[in-house]
Order: sequence, then structure tokens, then C-alpha cells
Amino acid sequence: MRILLLLCTLLTTRAMAQTPFLEQLAQHRETYKKELLDSAGGPLKATTDLAYVHFYEPDSTYRVIAAVERTVNAEPFDMPTYSGKTKEHVAYAVLSFVLNGKPQQLTLYRSLNLMKLPNYRDYLFLPFKDATSGKETYGGGRYIDFRTGDIKDGQITLDFNRAYNPYCAYEEGYSCPIPPATNVLSVAIEAGEKTYEKDH
Repeated sequence: MRILLLLCTLLTTRAMAQTPFLEQLAQHRETYKKELLDSAGGPLKATTDLAYVHFYEPDSTYRVIAAVERTVNAEPFDMPTYSGKTKEHVAYAVLSFVLNGKPQQLTLYRSLNLMKLPNYRDYLFLPFKDATSGKETYGGGRYIDFRTGDIKDGQITLDFNRAYNPYCAYEEGYSCPIPPATNVLSVAIEAGEKTYEKDH
């Protein structure tokens, strides 16, 4: 009887812990889809296009705590984009984390152009590819956005459920940064946004 009661308590506690995660992610995705339509110069032109925007089911195992190691004296460089143009970035930090029992690393970047804008002065950018790229997700990789304030006590919450497609996944003509080779993971990140399925 005690074992059954303990099991029920553990399951209830886990469900309660999952609820804020699921609610926050659902709200985040609704806001994201709204911005795809409402943003000036955005890639979607009609509400019906949202039917082709798909995500993996929420999975808290893809929400991990990463150790942040700041990159000292990093030199600015031109990050290539799929349009052939370049965008000036600088490496900001290396994120080290464990995913499905395996240690991983990704580099976090800062856009020098966005740093000039008051609303984006603290913006950080994580482009990456993984084993799903070109299969279940956009071949050009996906992105996750952060702010410098997200880093606390040398750590950051890395939630791949919030990984999203660049505008290039929807329509050609955008200058979307290409994830550097250091940010290509061999593991499959089955979380976040999937391939946009509407024929261009």
C-alpha cells in the first residue's frame, strides 16, 4: 500500500512539474506562429500557411542545463548565409551539456549588427544542425535565441523544444546564417520545429 501511495505521489509530482513546461511551451509556440504572420517582411503571407508549420511533441528531456564558458578575446568573423552574403558575428561562449547520456558542445554567438540596436543589445544566437537536418527538420539547420540575462551562475537552460526554422526554410531570398561546423551535432535533436511542408 505504501509503495502504491509513493508511486502515485511521484507521478503526481512529475505531472505537476510538467504542467508549467507544457503551458509555457504552448504559449511560446503560439506567439512564434503569430510573429511569423505579423512580422514585417516575414515569410508567411496567409493564416492558412500556419497549417504547414509543425513541431515535435514537447519533450522535457531536450531541456537541459548547459555550463557556459565565455570565449575570451574572440575575433569577429563573417558568418556565411544561404543568400551568399555574410553577417558579422563573434563567438560569445561555449555551451557544454549532456544529452541522452552523451556530452555535447555548441558555440553561442553574438551579432555585431544587432548589438547596435537597443532592443537587441543583449541578444545571443545559437545556430545548429543535427542528425535530423535535411530529414525531419530543415536541412539548413535551426536556431535558438537567448539574452545575456539568461546566463545565471555560469549556466543556461538550453531548451531544444524552442528550436525554430530560419526564414529560408519557408521562402528563398532571405540571408539566413549557416551554422558553423562546430555547431553540427551527430545526435538527433527530435525537438522543436520540423520541416515546413508547403510547396514553395
